[in-house]
Amino acid sequence: MADGKKTLGQEISKGILKENPTLVMLLGMCPTLAVTTQAMNGIGMGLATTFVLLGSNIVISALRKVIPDKVRIPAFIVIIASFVTLIGFLLEGFLPSLYESLGIYLTLITVNCIIFGRAEMFASKNGVLASACDAIGMGIGFTLALFIMGSVREVIGAGQWMGMTIPVLHDSPMLLFIMPAGGFFTLGMIIAAVNKLTKKKPPQEIECAGCEGCPMAGGCDKKEAAE
Repeated sequence: MADGKKTLGQEISKGILKENPTLVMLLGMCPTLAVTTQAMNGIGMGLATTFVLLGSNIVISALRKVIPDKVRIPAFIVIIASFVTLIGFLLEGFLPSLYESLGIYLTLITVNCIIFGRAEMFASKNGVLASACDAIGMGIGFTLALFIMGSVREVIGAGQWMGMTIPVLHDSPMLLFIMPAGGFFTLGMIIAAVNKLTKKKPPQEIECAGCEGCPMAGGCDKKEAAE
């Protein structure tokens, strides 16, 4: 039971930083660059994508042994499109302003490579619970990436954040950051920061001082190469 919990916990945590779909695997670049002019838009798109990802992963995992391999991809698209339609109706009915802000990019969740990739690589090969945890982790990672992107661009480019005015920056905002070029620049800087934080130092190779008197000499590859 402990091992199972640990495994499910790892499935959730991997998508947040280690295998972040946006900042590490560089997936979903279209909505990442298009809707992140505001932090709220980033949260909305991230949560909508998480909803679709979770629902499609669960359904695809539950039907993985039923769906014929020849129609696997069309079946995945139909399942994903159904959840996209559902979240579209919900946003249009309850959050019309967010629905208008996301625009066509909400519909394009259907062809988001993050969702289709997790369906093909994970949900179609694993159980329902593991697939749900994978979707939650990837969704959280995607949402965080969009929220950070939107926050940076909104604060620097518009001098405000989540409806609050930033006194100094609001007087002279750097409009470049809310333009497409600013999106690429912000994304590059965030990816560089993530790479810096997650970069592991390579193991240091111990220099060989000779085989004479070495307790590992019997199984040493260097000794065999020298002979």
